[in-house]
Amino acid sequence: MSDLAIYDMDRTITRHGTYTPFLLHCALRRAPWRLLFLPLVALSMLTYALRLIDRGRLKEINHSLLLGAKIHPRHLTPLVESFAEKQVQSNLRRGALPAIARDKAEGRRLVLATASYRLYAEAIAQRLGFDDVIGTGSVIGLDERVHAKIDGENAYGPAKLRMIASWVEASGLTGKHGHVRFYSDHVSDRPAFEWSDEPVAVNPDRKLRRLATERGWAIEDWS
Repeated sequence: MSDLAIYDMDRTITRHGTYTPFLLHCALRRAPWRLLFLPLVALSMLTYALRLIDRGRLKEINHSLLLGAKIHPRHLTPLVESFAEKQVQSNLRRGALPAIARDKAEGRRLVLATASYRLYAEAIAQRLGFDDVIGTGSVIGLDERVHAKIDGENAYGPAKLRMIASWVEASGLTGKHGHVRFYSDHVSDRPAFEWSDEPVAVNPDRKLRRLATERGWAIEDWS
């Protein structure tokens, strides 16, 4: 029986979010002219703030604007690798690596569960020693190119827990995994917190801090 340690990524392991920085990283290195679309990126964010589109659609729009509607893996892979290296070098919370090392020393299976795209989250997770990654998928076309369209659900809120449950089943761990420790910074992960055996609020936002205090969940400062 394997105990699990499941980590959110953005602003839990990392100090800052990674999605928009990833797209900007790609645009700067592959097609700087795409930065001309930044006003449209800002408009899409305003549209999301007004609740006219959801987070998944926001990601698809900005992916298309800054990275393109589709891209071949041979062009994408170098961008992913250089971005992942940059995040590990300069965007990790100080307490993240000791926590990961502790869980690994306890023999836990390390799982990264993030709303960010798997296409770059996997590269970051590999560098940090994770065993598995659950994240937002990208449609791969018959032309083998990565499309701006999300494959399935955006792994956010209740959808993240559904995707964790699907991963547990697909991994043959249903009814077999042991103690689950779950880390996140944001109250949107409440479903996963409540499902886990040991919720840990990491540098929590105001709503999560209040919830964690009410529920007696651990609160850790990794800054």
